[in-house]
This record gives sequence, C-alpha cells and structure tokens, in this order.
Amino acid sequence: MKTKTSIYKFRYSYLFLLILTFSFNGFAQTASIGSTVTWGKVDGVAVNGLVQGPSAAEADLQVACVFEYTEGDIFNPPALPANLNGMVHLDDALKGIITELRKSGKFTGHSLETLLITPPKGTLASKQLLLIGLGDRTKFTPDLMISVGSTAMREALRLGVSNYSFASDIKDAGIDSPTALVATNVVLGSFEAYRTQSYLKAKKLADYKPLTKVILLAGPAFYTVAGEGIKEAIAKLNAK
Repeated sequence: MKTKTSIYKFRYSYLFLLILTFSFNGFAQTASIGSTVTWGKVDGVAVNGLVQGPSAAEADLQVACVFEYTEGDIFNPPALPANLNGMVHLDDALKGIITELRKSGKFTGHSLETLLITPPKGTLASKQLLLIGLGDRTKFTPDLMISVGSTAMREALRLGVSNYSFASDIKDAGIDSPTALVATNVVLGSFEAYRTQSYLKAKKLADYKPLTKVILLAGPAFYTVAGEGIKEAIAKLNAK
C-alpha cells in the first residue's frame, strides 16, 4: 500500500512539475503591453521593438498594412479576436473610417498602394497614419514585406519625420505568416531604401531629415519571435 501511495505521489508531483514548466515557458514567451527594447542600430538608426497596438504607439508616423477588402475580414475568424486585434483598435479609434475606405473602394489595399491620413488630435498616439496595401490575402508571401518595408521608409523620409512605427497587421487579418521572416524582411527592405536615399543624398540628388529610430510593433505572443527576425536582419545589414 505504501509503495502504491509513493508511486501515486511521484506521478502527481511529476505531472505538477510538467504543467508548471509548460506554464512558465508559455509565460516567458509572452511579453506584456508596453514592453520595449532596442534590438540594435543600422547606419545610426535605432531599431526598436514595442508591444503595442498601432492606435496607441507614440510616433511621428504610424504605418499599418491592410489586405484588399473582404466582408468582415478584420472582425471575423480567422482574424485575431477584437481585444488582441490592433487593426480593429485602429479602426475603432478612427470611428470606422478604415473599414469605410476599404469597403467603398476609396482605398483598395492593392499591393503597395498607400494612403496618408492625418487623424484628429487625440484619436491616435501618432501624428499621422500611413496605410500600405498588401494585395490579395490568398496570394500573400513574406517576400512582399521587403517591398512594403522599402515603401514605408521612403514615405517616412519624404514626409520628413524623425521616427516612425510599423505594424504589419498580418496576424490581425488572420494570415498565419512566419513571424520572424516577416520581421526580417521588413527591416531589410526598410534599410535597403534608406541606403539608396543616403547614396543619392551623398551625390546631392536627394535630401531628407535624419531618421532617429524605427519602431516595430508586435503582439505579446509574437514579440520574442519577431525580435529574433529583427536581430537577424540587423546583423545582415551591418555585415554589408
């Protein structure tokens, strides 16, 4: 009897430790809202990570990405739930204008299409909002994010901002994309564009206000994974 009791105690203790281990690992991989870090620098520009939605991130310019419109696409599964969905929060903060623009065809969301919005004071934490189209969701590939990153950087430099915040919003739209690779490609594309403008500036063929930082947003569950992709991109860029 004592032997059986000891075996049961051992089994329950082992099961408890197993559950505790999984719980701890899950917690360790989930960052809290507001968590931020500087992943590194490229050409003197800081590349920061931030756990925050695009409506609440403080920046001169907020960049957000959207696919071509399909009915209820950011509100219904497989889109993230509303409480975790940055695009829903952004749309709500602007009283539904993003959905209205997309649904009416005023902004189609075609690949690399852009639209600049100056929000009323107090509605967003950023001063301006730039929407970038991702095209047809069924044809999305992570490679597109290189061009999206380049587009975001060129527009930021053209607008003369000191910093900008970037949200891919792919997970919000329900697309199961490779988080690290998407983050890598955004950073690579961004700084390829930055270096092109620097090259032109050196030849007195372009001028722009120096950029101090780029902020890459991620949800709590994707922050760490995105960070790995960002660091990989920074290492590649700094090795060139």
